[in-house]
Amino acid sequence: MKIAVVGTGNIGSRLIKRFSNHGIDTIVIGSDYDKSLALVNDLKENVEAFQDVNEALKAADAVVIALWFDGLKDFIKEHEAQLEGKIIIDPSNNIAFDDEGNVKSLNPENLSSGQQIAEVVPNGSHYVKAFGTLPADQLDATETQDGKKVTLYYATDDEKAGGKVAEIIEKAGWDAVLVGGVKDTGRIEVFGDLHPFGGLEGKLLSKDDAKAKI
Repeated sequence: MKIAVVGTGNIGSRLIKRFSNHGIDTIVIGSDYDKSLALVNDLKENVEAFQDVNEALKAADAVVIALWFDGLKDFIKEHEAQLEGKIIIDPSNNIAFDDEGNVKSLNPENLSSGQQIAEVVPNGSHYVKAFGTLPADQLDATETQDGKKVTLYYATDDEKAGGKVAEIIEKAGWDAVLVGGVKDTGRIEVFGDLHPFGGLEGKLLSKDDAKAKI
């Protein structure tokens, strides 16, 4: 499976590096092609930067759209035709920072970022929430506070696509645990009970602990 990562910011760049280090064929799609090339040149041969977004999406089986919430929605709308039939992986958290640097949610009441994004993906695509379930810096963690493998939650209504994303998560060196469907995505977003910037209070979970908390 070939996975495209859209965005080379805090989350996208970390995923690209981790995928590369674990032998996952990765396509890099960034707004700055020179920056994308520089990132690729520091990594292994299984990573390629594309200048043409449509060609990049055509070559990918799954697409992680590692953009801010509004940018993610715009990207889906702009590339709707190219995303049909693809696994669309959403790491978004619909948040902003106030004047004092505090994080606040921009979601409507009782509606998660994931629920909103799942509504705008093209017909025939396969939506999975993953990779935004940890703060960006914790994506670099190699073990929990107890010395065990770190677990990433994911959520989807599409069992087959979810299984493929779980394979990507595990090949990249994490354990994978399904939290539920799209209706459960808020639990693994910022402020959710299963997010480190929420109910987990910064803690990383092993697979057994992650399952026990669902």
